[in-house]
Amino acid sequence: MRVIAFDFDGTLSDSEMTVLLAERAGVADEVAAITERAMNDEISYAESLRRRGDLLSGLSDEAVTAAYDDVSLRPGAGSVIDRLRSAGHHVAILTGGFERGVDRALERADTTVDTIVANRLPIRDAQLTGAVEGPLIEGTKDNALEQLAADLDVPMDRTAAVGDGANDLPMLEVAGLSVGYEPKDAVRPVCDATVASMSRLATVFEERRILPSG
Repeated sequence: MRVIAFDFDGTLSDSEMTVLLAERAGVADEVAAITERAMNDEISYAESLRRRGDLLSGLSDEAVTAAYDDVSLRPGAGSVIDRLRSAGHHVAILTGGFERGVDRALERADTTVDTIVANRLPIRDAQLTGAVEGPLIEGTKDNALEQLAADLDVPMDRTAAVGDGANDLPMLEVAGLSVGYEPKDAVRPVCDATVASMSRLATVFEERRILPSG
């Protein structure tokens, strides 16, 4: 068994949850600019997430639900997840995005993973409070991956990580195999391989004998 850890926004999904939420709150440009700065490692992820959460303050729970309904997996992502799990691997999503959006996308794709580590946007009085909560605000994905591997008694050289942005750098640096999915410039140097489609990702896993050929 191996542990295969995926980022979500920008990797398994081409959606950015905070942007979908921001469109409904009328702050899309502001949120997109903050997201881009964080992905290029210009500001810390924790700072960017708190800034984006604050901009979303007051958005109704109905609008939040509608935004999460628009989150979807990339074409072929569900197949890759299913093949990895069928091969006996433990598949995890480690994301600074939000549990509800991840759950909705997996449900719509009729697939599932073994572990989700994600953040939350608290709701009070049927609207977002502007706060953010969860393990991957100050916590980093390397620690999350290392803890998961330790819990499963899997050595780090039998882990793989797939991500695209600066907040993925910690897990990409510690994983046994690091794959960049259309990675940002700051991420590319640490990647063992880079891909631009889920079919190519499956091929990389086949080449590394993580998945059986075909």
